[in-house]
Amino acid sequence: MTIPQDPVLCIDLHCHSTASDGALTPTELLVRAAEKKVTHLALTDHDTVKGLAEAQIAAEANGVVLIPGIELSCLWRSRTIHIVGLDFDIDDSGFRAVLEQQHRNRWARAAMIDDRLSKLAIPDLLERATTEAGGDVPGRPHFARVMVEVGIVKNAAQAFKRYLGAGKVGDVKAFWPELEEVVQWINSAGGLAVLAHPRKYQLTATKLRDLTADFRRAGGRSIEVSTSGQSSGDLGFLTELCAREKLLASQGSDFHFPGAPWCELGRIMKMPDGLEPVWHHFKQGPGADAPV
Repeated sequence: MTIPQDPVLCIDLHCHSTASDGALTPTELLVRAAEKKVTHLALTDHDTVKGLAEAQIAAEANGVVLIPGIELSCLWRSRTIHIVGLDFDIDDSGFRAVLEQQHRNRWARAAMIDDRLSKLAIPDLLERATTEAGGDVPGRPHFARVMVEVGIVKNAAQAFKRYLGAGKVGDVKAFWPELEEVVQWINSAGGLAVLAHPRKYQLTATKLRDLTADFRRAGGRSIEVSTSGQSSGDLGFLTELCAREKLLASQGSDFHFPGAPWCELGRIMKMPDGLEPVWHHFKQGPGADAPV
């Protein structure tokens, strides 16, 4: 697969489909990406690559270049952190094996969320959340949709505020491997490990610097500098952090569903000058002379 050296590139390296917790199927996602003038897209579903085959067919049909991607959950100092893997070998047997374990971990987490929400007395909650997830492992957004349907809450935001958000009864953070292990998985499959949306972890500047340094020492190669919905101050801080740790710079919308203009496919603040884009290091990707 050769990525064309187009004079105008719109590169989005973080988004989700119904293969995890997104609202659009991989096909629908690629159609929307084309409509939004995205030229290169990485589908980074949570702990799964099962949407990539469908996405590749849709990408070719819609003139979008698809980059193999995934978003893996891990632990750093007992906090849940997300690492995006890019441009890996999707057929790597070792990588497939660890993803199966992550899949089992997600089912265990879903069962615990179901148990913790049992006091709400919602009939068949886990089964209904699984249906919301298209028959696969439900995450907190799927539980939230069921809660809205039965009238426990008015909307998903209220569900997270009362029951599913950080520190609430349905916030289950167990079962994930350590950061170093996940980075090694990606590296072993020939990919590039990227620290996802660093400002979303609500870490102090000092702790975020510690996380980034530990990530780099573990073999991490890149950090998301430009993501949807962040302030110019965040962009400046992450630019400094990227340069300080000599990491490659990545970008992505973290798109999950239509209707949120602050988190739309391809809607990303321009990456500051002076950083080395991660896509310059893809096996087949925009070269160093391509525009950022």
